[in-house]
Amino acid sequence: MQVQVHTNDKIQGGETLAHWVQQEVSSRLARFNESVTRVEVFFSDSDAPAKAGSPDKRCVIEARPAGRQPVAANAEAPKVADALSAALEKLLRGLEADQGRARDKNNRESIRDAEQP
Repeated sequence: MQVQVHTNDKIQGGETLAHWVQQEVSSRLARFNESVTRVEVFFSDSDAPAKAGSPDKRCVIEARPAGRQPVAANAEAPKVADALSAALEKLLRGLEADQGRARDKNNRESIRDAEQP
């Protein structure tokens, strides 16, 4: 699974932040290693000189399962780590739901995803 990290110019951290995010995403999404090919994480700070404690850090995560539509989640929090954690929780639920739609009740491939003759 390839993890890409993007930030706007108001988010500090650089390579250290990118390395930490890659580790967090890889460990939290480990059970989806076979199905997810790429994960993109976008951080932004809506108003850098805002009051302390206001939820101005935004994290948007987009996962791309092989052969399926992308699954995205976002969260806002006062800290980058909290925003990442909340967005990852939402993404996990989204990926589980996506996999559930791809399989029937007996864990077989769904006919919705079958190739058309």
